[in-house]
Amino acid sequence: MRRLHCHLLLLSLSCYSSLAFSWSHNQQFQQAENYEGSSDLVDLQYHMGPVLASPINIYIIWYGNWNPSHQATIRDFLYSFSSSAPFPSVADWWQSVRFYTDQTGSNITGNIALAGEFYDSGYSHGRYLTRLSIQSVIKYAVTSQPRPLPLNSRDGLYLVLTSSDVGVQDFCRAVCGFHYFTFPMIVGVTLPYAWVGYSGTQCPGVCAYPFAWPKYSGKPPPSTNGGNNIMGAPNGDPGVDGMISVIAHELAEVSSNPLVNAWYAGDDPTAPTEIADLCVGVYGSGGGGGFVGEVYKDSWGDGYNVNGVKKRRFLVQWVWNPVKRRCFGPNAMD
Repeated sequence: MRRLHCHLLLLSLSCYSSLAFSWSHNQQFQQAENYEGSSDLVDLQYHMGPVLASPINIYIIWYGNWNPSHQATIRDFLYSFSSSAPFPSVADWWQSVRFYTDQTGSNITGNIALAGEFYDSGYSHGRYLTRLSIQSVIKYAVTSQPRPLPLNSRDGLYLVLTSSDVGVQDFCRAVCGFHYFTFPMIVGVTLPYAWVGYSGTQCPGVCAYPFAWPKYSGKPPPSTNGGNNIMGAPNGDPGVDGMISVIAHELAEVSSNPLVNAWYAGDDPTAPTEIADLCVGVYGSGGGGGFVGEVYKDSWGDGYNVNGVKKRRFLVQWVWNPVKRRCFGPNAMD
């Protein structure tokens, strides 16, 4: 998440890192700066800030007009973090994230629960959101009557998900999702949060890769089963299956760097390279440079690398494992 964005807030210039999962059409098809193999070149450091070591209560804000089947898929993914499923599971994938600790030696929690949902189907802040107005959406969700979300500053994590008809600043052009923390002057307290947009109709070839392919990439789609076919989405919709991988990316990074002062590489805290940034585009052994790596295929030929609840399957991006010092996932072949 290497982008710096500045906002004029109350007549003072306040700049902050947007911490975004970003794709660019050029980066996607060249040799990306990922490290599927063990590397001593990655200078990932701890900067003494907190990690999310307490049990995480996730609160979803469904912004816009949502397909109920898409919501069910996303819920099942979130339920899978703390539920048993066949190996390799979503919980097994999270083990690489759990290795990260704070200055007390406390590891990132493995206890993640979907604690509440809020339906902003009335588009409280319109059909186009700026990065800053997403915080106002959270404020609306925790104050709206008669059933607001809890304002949980102890162990709450707020996940804003925008529907297919909602535009978000820099969405598709530069980012697929981002995480940050709320400003007390807007929300009242400091809360970690993440935003991810549904890309199925706006930019599937950018944010739903590898289930969709950019039209102007200049290269054919990745080869599957000996042909140039798009990889099938394991839950039947490229937009929501691609979205789940972005959600995983953001959850890993907001847990390891919630206040932008914990785990990241680079000398500039306003443009940190975080634990999932190091592995963008890598989903299996041998991944990188436009190839997702070795992943499983279901009976329909759809790609996946982890199992979830209710016999769900998901394809999620690997993250940097600090013990193995490499990008890693439970479907690794070694």
